[in-house]
Amino acid sequence: MKNFKKYLLLSLSTLAIVSCSDDDAPVANNVTLEFNNTFGNETIVLGNANSTEATTNTSAEGQIHHFEELKYVISNIRLIKEDGTEIPYNVNDLDNGATVINQAKTETLQYVLNDIPTADYSQIKFGLGVKTSLNTLDEVSFPNFYAAAGENDTQMHWEWGTGYRFTKIEGFYDNDNKTLSFHSGSTIDEDPDDTTGESFIQGVDAYRDITLNLPTLATVGNSAPKIVIKADLNKFLSGDTHTITLVTAENITNNATPSAHTATEMMRFVDNIGGTGDTNTTGMFSITSVEN
Repeated sequence: MKNFKKYLLLSLSTLAIVSCSDDDAPVANNVTLEFNNTFGNETIVLGNANSTEATTNTSAEGQIHHFEELKYVISNIRLIKEDGTEIPYNVNDLDNGATVINQAKTETLQYVLNDIPTADYSQIKFGLGVKTSLNTLDEVSFPNFYAAAGENDTQMHWEWGTGYRFTKIEGFYDNDNKTLSFHSGSTIDEDPDDTTGESFIQGVDAYRDITLNLPTLATVGNSAPKIVIKADLNKFLSGDTHTITLVTAENITNNATPSAHTATEMMRFVDNIGGTGDTNTTGMFSITSVEN
């Protein structure tokens, strides 16, 4: 009888500890997304044409290149629970759910998601660019994102259009450092059914939805996990979909120079870095680690 009482007391004590632990777990915590922009496994260092410190890369076609500027927009973020439930994070609010990743600004390489519900998460989804329904330069609805994207050192507004740049890459290629300038973003076309020419429809859609499986569960609760996301810019020219060789403006095929850059050619680069949207939904992105 004495032993029974002892075991009963021990069991009740254990239950009390577990219950107390469960009760103490917060209903939500933060999740930090950390972006590491690389060529392969080497973190990119930016540099001008004559830089001796800039990280150089050689494409699958043997073309040497390096970047002086590297920026892209991340938006429409969703975390997926282990049971498949999708938790959207301010997906219709660019001020509080979108950011410009800027390799020149260390502080932009980490983006904190606030008040994520306590759970185990096995997957993350996010947009490279801005989805069609929000891709207007709307200073009234989203003044903070509008201002951040339009700053002089960011310049993620199209000068000629009504939407945002999704990716902005400036750099140099070949041994003589010819100019490389790649800007991506969705386009609009005139509505063929409108004879006035005043209505527009979606043209090329450069937005890409990225889906990444986490190698280990991100456990939100007593811990605030950090998810490290690698963006391998080797895929810019040497992607899973296209192998691209940069050429001069005289030959527009594969071109990435400011003077001759068409939407058709742009999409070859978009498919490489953002995936095709069907068979490839990862593009240049992968998960390096989950730190709980």
